[in-house]
Amino acid sequence: MPAPQRPVAVPDRDLAAQRTASTPDAAPRGAGPAVGQGTGQPGAARGFMASGLGVALFSSAVFGLSGSFAKALLETGWTPGAAVTARLTGAALILAIPAIPALRGRWHRLRDNWLTVLLFGFIGVAACQLFYFNAVSRLSVGVALLLEYLAPVLIVLWLWVASRKRPRPLTIAGTLLSLGGLILVLDLTGAVRIDLIGVLWGIAAAVCLAIYFFITAKENDTLPPIVLASGGLMVGAVVMWLTAATGLLPMTFSTADTRLGPWITPWWVALGGLVVLATVVAYVSGIVAARALGSKVASFVSLTEVLFAVIWAWLLLGELPGPVQLLGGLLIVGGVMLVRLDELRAPSGAGAAALDHANDCEPVP
Repeated sequence: MPAPQRPVAVPDRDLAAQRTASTPDAAPRGAGPAVGQGTGQPGAARGFMASGLGVALFSSAVFGLSGSFAKALLETGWTPGAAVTARLTGAALILAIPAIPALRGRWHRLRDNWLTVLLFGFIGVAACQLFYFNAVSRLSVGVALLLEYLAPVLIVLWLWVASRKRPRPLTIAGTLLSLGGLILVLDLTGAVRIDLIGVLWGIAAAVCLAIYFFITAKENDTLPPIVLASGGLMVGAVVMWLTAATGLLPMTFSTADTRLGPWITPWWVALGGLVVLATVVAYVSGIVAARALGSKVASFVSLTEVLFAVIWAWLLLGELPGPVQLLGGLLIVGGVMLVRLDELRAPSGAGAAALDHANDCEPVP
């Protein structure tokens, strides 16, 4: 949960295009000379980051760390509920620092959007992350995240059933490709045994992610994205603490050292990485990327999170899916990419709005 990069629905506008249409003086300060003016590699690198693409890739990379940091804690005795609660609480408190000034004293915006914040925090943040961490506790990080990334496929199937209108051929092809990839990821006949409960947790995370997409699909210019992110994290943290207080959610913490790659580190290193890097830095950079690239392109680039998650799990946990599972993962990502491409090619207008906006958001892994 897996995604969020990701917790917010950003209005579908491309600020990078607006800058191109504006005067040269409106260029971002410190962005450096334009690419292609013979500035050499440093200038090209600055242009790459200023374009928003570099920020989007960076956001995917740090979001991909969440599964590895979480599993390092889970292996020392932390329960998934404890890891999610600590992550949400720490990130909510840190993001509240920029969120409060972003409101500019207009607290009525929170009151006017209370239902969006509540649903976002309960389903898109708390439930999605809890289910994903439960999947990670039983499956490899890569397989758990691939299952969660079936959400766009679930959206396609749901809209197909609800509207009784067949999707376009490219979307159908992407859906079938992803479903075929799922069969390979599960590797039902292979030597690697897949935990059925873990698979169910991963699919539950995908369902929550699909619901989250629908919740946040409506464009909202009245609530700053950083406020929605902070408010949703706060709601999610409160929900987790209340659930734990009732005894419904097992919550066990541990101060045992964690293993990250070749290093044995104190528990707070993994927790700090989960809160600061995989949540706060990832959320903020994801918002910056979405505003620079436009929500669709940013969410398209966010698919690289699967690749980064597998690489981090290999480097930090020694986990690497089998060849058949890697092939299945490529098929799932390829199928989702076809669905995304079909959306980008779709004509503007009400006829394409349902699926188009449902995938405008970015996930919370």
